[in-house]
Amino acid sequence: MAELNNDILKLEGIYKSFPGVQALEDVDFSLKKGEIHTLVGENGAGKSTLIKVITGVEHHDKGCIMLRGEEINIKSPQHAQTLGISTVYQEVNLCDNLTVAENILIGREPRKFARIDWKAMNQRAKLILERLEVDIDVTRPLAEYSTAIQQIIAIARALEIASADVLILDEPTSSLDENETQKLFKIMRKLKSEGVGIVFITHFISQIYEVSDRTTVLRNGKLIGTYDTKALSRIELITKMIGRSLVDFDELAKNKYYSSQIIKSDESVMNAKELGRHGSIKPFDLELHAGEVTGLTGLLGSGRTEIAQLLFGIEKPDNGSIEMDGEPVKNFSPHGSLERGVALCPEDRKGEGILGELTIRENIVIALQARLGWFKFLQLRKQYEIADKYIKMLNISTPSPDQLVKNLSGGNQQKVILARWLATHPKVLILDEPTRGIDVGTKAEIQKLVLSLAEEGMACVFISSELEETLRTCHKIVVLREREKVTEYDGKVDENVLMHAIAGS
Repeated sequence: MAELNNDILKLEGIYKSFPGVQALEDVDFSLKKGEIHTLVGENGAGKSTLIKVITGVEHHDKGCIMLRGEEINIKSPQHAQTLGISTVYQEVNLCDNLTVAENILIGREPRKFARIDWKAMNQRAKLILERLEVDIDVTRPLAEYSTAIQQIIAIARALEIASADVLILDEPTSSLDENETQKLFKIMRKLKSEGVGIVFITHFISQIYEVSDRTTVLRNGKLIGTYDTKALSRIELITKMIGRSLVDFDELAKNKYYSSQIIKSDESVMNAKELGRHGSIKPFDLELHAGEVTGLTGLLGSGRTEIAQLLFGIEKPDNGSIEMDGEPVKNFSPHGSLERGVALCPEDRKGEGILGELTIRENIVIALQARLGWFKFLQLRKQYEIADKYIKMLNISTPSPDQLVKNLSGGNQQKVILARWLATHPKVLILDEPTRGIDVGTKAEIQKLVLSLAEEGMACVFISSELEETLRTCHKIVVLREREKVTEYDGKVDENVLMHAIAGS
């Protein structure tokens, strides 16, 4: 087939199925030289599967792939890299125990007399990071750096690999703050000017319109269309993505100032006083009430996750105290929290949440089983009863509770983690970035669920990087800055006031 226009990558009629799931059905996609092409859709739309087909992680069942006008058969990720195709995935995939330089140049280390030339490798890594305007010590172990820096290092490695044609960025900004995001966009525009084609996956609608030339929408494994981004309104884009009107968000918008109607208990369910941990979070007070959603907001690294880990007992405080139902907490551990009725949905759902090799049923019941103790084994019939209940309640898209959870989309995996903790009937539910990296439709479902849980009397802690989401969902908002609680508002706070509080202006 002849090359059309300046397409560097072209996919035609791509089909891919897994047991019980048609992941892709007759999907077309093209990437031009020197363009940023955004791929969007709800979780389960087929984005990840399409990327895996392009990078050789999965082999398509039907259709053809052309690179630079020639049909190719991508055999593996390594083969894709030799063809000039490289990917940065949402979850950072690096080696904590290696240095920054080793992570960037692993497998491509400069050598001298058959040995690694460490000086040359460090110099090369430093030059690559300078391209991203990052100045750090490349000889230090990766583990010493923040998640945001690790994400940039992963991008640096991908840029080093994909020195030619195609760069795929899968949610690269999900762990970056605004300044870091703008630095990345600057690099993307530079690569675009050099003729590199960039496939950009993001759930941040504003970012699509900031850097994207064209946008392709997938839904339920099918192509909805490819559009010039500037010609597509935001309302049209979201409607095409979710295949329905924005009624869910309209209803939530009406509840933006829901706090004026809240009926909360006068007695606190959990009360933290001067709770803190040296080097992690400065001493803070936090009171959680039944029927109330408390939001934790602030920039990346402000201390939101550190508070969640203290409240759940992952980390032990070296200052202050916690009372639960008026009784002092002495056993600071996740198991102790489970027994007290405290649950935590962690930010890193792949690393700390789902158990990929277990089924949906097993993932849902495992926390409840741990709470009951292994000598009170849940009968299989009861396990299926619980799993079916929460699959229906949370609208988890799956043909069977026996499907491996690793085969679900990110949004459905998040729902499984929620189901796991809801099955324990907690008094306090802590949600750390529960909507991070998932589609707008599932975001609305989770936000509505949190509000309904509060209505039923649960105390919820909701951590989100998105101010609009925090304002929409929370009755009380705690602002953190530089690992310190700086102020607290009820849900009626104006967004501009909240932004100034976060910025410290």
